[in-house]
This record gives sequence, C-alpha cells and structure tokens, in this order.
Amino acid sequence: MYGHRAVLLNEALGYLKPLPGGKFIDATFGAGGHTQALLEKTAPNGLVLALDLDDSALERGREALQSYGERLILAKANFKDIQQIAAIHHFLDAQGVLADIGVSSMMLDDPERGFSFMREGLLDMRMDREQALTAADLVNTYSEKEIADVLYMYGEERRSRPIARSIVRSRPLRTTFDLVRAVERVLGSPHYGHIHPATRTFQGLRIAVNAELENLQLFLNSAPACLRPGGRLAVISFHSLEDRIVKNSFRALPDGKVLTKKVVTATDEEIGSNPRARSAKLRVWEKNHGH
Repeated sequence: MYGHRAVLLNEALGYLKPLPGGKFIDATFGAGGHTQALLEKTAPNGLVLALDLDDSALERGREALQSYGERLILAKANFKDIQQIAAIHHFLDAQGVLADIGVSSMMLDDPERGFSFMREGLLDMRMDREQALTAADLVNTYSEKEIADVLYMYGEERRSRPIARSIVRSRPLRTTFDLVRAVERVLGSPHYGHIHPATRTFQGLRIAVNAELENLQLFLNSAPACLRPGGRLAVISFHSLEDRIVKNSFRALPDGKVLTKKVVTATDEEIGSNPRARSAKLRVWEKNHGH
C-alpha cells in the first residue's frame, strides 16, 4: 500500500489462516499492508480492528481503505492497550492478532519526524505526537550517565559512554544531524557498506522516547485475552531486544503453545525486493482450544 511492502506477509497469513467472515486485530496499522491483506482474505463480511498511535498513518489509511467500509475499524491507540480497545469494539473473540513492531518506513522517510540519521529534521522521534517527551528533551536534559544507559541498554551501543559524553558537550542539540555529528566525533564518519555509526544511538533513543520495550511487554501480557480459543497471536520484530521479549513471553504464557519452534525469517527473494525484511523475525503463539 502506498509503495510500502508489509514484511513477512505471506508467512504471517499462513499462520493466522484468515477465512471469509473472520475477525482479526492488526495491533500496529502502520502503512496498512497487513490490514489490507486481512480484509481481502476475510471478505465479504470479515472484520478487522486496526490500531495505531500515529494520526497521519490513520488518516492515510482511512482514505486508502475506505472501499472496505464498515468492515474496517481504525482506532487511535497504543497497542499496549489492546484489551481495552478490543473490549470497546467487541473484539475479545478475535481469531488472530498481528503486530509488526518495526518503525514504519513512512515515519523513517519523513524528515519532520526526526527518526532517521539520513535526513535532517528536528530531534523528535515520537510515534504519538501528542506525547510530551521528545528525543531533543532526552539528549538535552538527561545526565551523561542516563544517556549512556539508554544507548547501551536500548541501542546495544558498546561505546555508549564516550558517545554520551560527546552528546552532553554538544548541547544544545536540535536536529538529527546535530546528533549524528556528536556520534561521529567518537566513532568517525560512515564507511560505505558498513552499518552507519549513528544507527545504534538512534535506535536507543527511539526506543526510550516511545517506551517501546515496556509497551511491547504490556501488549504481550494482554493480547491473549483478545483471542477466542484456538486463536493465534503473530508478532514480527526487528531487533534482538524485541525478539527476546517475544520469545520469552510466548514461552511463559499459560493456556497455549508456541507454533514457531524456530523463528521465521524472510526469504532471500523478499529481502532482495525489500531490504527492511532482512532483520524481521516472526513468532506465533496459539491459545488452547478449550473444551
């Protein structure tokens, strides 16, 4: 949809098995690729509840998917609140719940959002623009130790301490390029074919600003309550921190079983046409069938 390719789409659908008349929740609407596929597969009378924090994603979705009419319910919400939202819309008996927890490429590509080290924009990084905390607040007000902890824990950045020192010395930082320069003072400039030196720093700040790991855990704790017996929960993650939380949570969930003994990754073909898919990992859990 709008030039965005949903990652691991066929694999996710293979596990979720959407059929005509089915009820599904897409917990992370994004560019709508997964939602659209679920609407197609559940036609003519299936229902899809789709959540997103981002107003612009919801607006675009409303326009692009208006032909599905009442079958699509779009809700502005954080996926951690899935149980409350599902209850409001009578979706506590869904056949499947899907979450793709990468940052949507639309957000990364919009310089105004401040997610990308490749494009100059204000240091924002909020998925929900109504929340107060921005990346600029974090780099300009947190202590050097707090910044180092964020980069180390969430960005898995081994040189978090010198980078934090460089950030504090560079204050005030206003734009994404201010932050890139602060990182490059420590790690040097990018080399062709290597991961960009600011990658881990941007990942760490983004996760902290949006409380992504905490929200993921809350989502995983409450999503099973939205499933009917035999319903399935499919989660696509994009880095090791998220994948570890999904893996451990699925193992610990009572009243169900993990269907993906081995994590599902993208085919070479998909990676060739959509490089974002390279780091995508899909895990699926099934609720017990009951009596």
